Amino acid sequence: MSQTTSPTARLMDGSALARRLGAETAERAAALTARTGQAPCLATVLVGEDPASVTYVRMKRNRCAKAGIQSRHVALPADTGTAQLVDTIGGLSADPGVHGILLQHPVGPHVDERAAFEAIAPEKDVDGVTAHSFAAMSLGMPGFASCTPGGIMRLLDHYDVELSGKHAVVVGRSAILGKPAGMLLLARNATVTYCHSRTTDLAAHVREADVLIAAVGRARFLHGDQLKPGAVVVDAGYNVGNVGDVDFASAAAVASLITPVPGGVGPMTIATLLAQTVDAATRLSGAAG
Repeated sequence: MSQTTSPTARLMDGSALARRLGAETAERAAALTARTGQAPCLATVLVGEDPASVTYVRMKRNRCAKAGIQSRHVALPADTGTAQLVDTIGGLSADPGVHGILLQHPVGPHVDERAAFEAIAPEKDVDGVTAHSFAAMSLGMPGFASCTPGGIMRLLDHYDVELSGKHAVVVGRSAILGKPAGMLLLARNATVTYCHSRTTDLAAHVREADVLIAAVGRARFLHGDQLKPGAVVVDAGYNVGNVGDVDFASAAAVASLITPVPGGVGPMTIATLLAQTVDAATRLSGAAG
């Protein structure tokens, strides 16, 4: 499919939906603060000074301020080891003034990232990265969704995408994106296929997708000639050059709905993080309802 073909797909505007969710979150945060006298608080933990991570954390803290959510930032040296990081997160987990905890990843190859994630108290895991949160997503129990998959589900719902009985293909199997995305889709009665770097004849699987979630981390890896006509395409990739995992021009000529990069999944990830922070604060304060 030529990239010059006129696009036929409708855009799934994550930026617009994120603004709407952000306004709702700000209203809930203000109401909770008025009832309890304490604003929701998100603690961010950053190891080292990776420029992209510093930018992401700053963006999240700015969004917190706009939503009436306090932010507490913990900056640790790049050589911080697993034990120190676990202790730091454990302290935040025990702090009643903190309602949500975000560990910015990656944290460096010398740190056991999984051990650090598991130090987050489940009731404060607003980024949905712990084993407890994954189990809750998988079993339909109360908990927090991983933020990017959770944001994807909000987008699909907003655009009235029918999932029950549909074939969803997830390309990617990371613990905080691909795997939980599949579990959330399965919970909505979609038939889910996971694909990854060792999948044989990937194109054949992608061609069967009614809903495609691209989360492989490779720029323009998937193209329009691999898609089922009318498929819903969610591009959760973000690569150098502001491009996603899907070749947008060729895919937009075949899909019925598609997310842009940027402006699709990314804004919904942060909006979901803030919404879940207010959820956590509400539960921890006993002010639900």
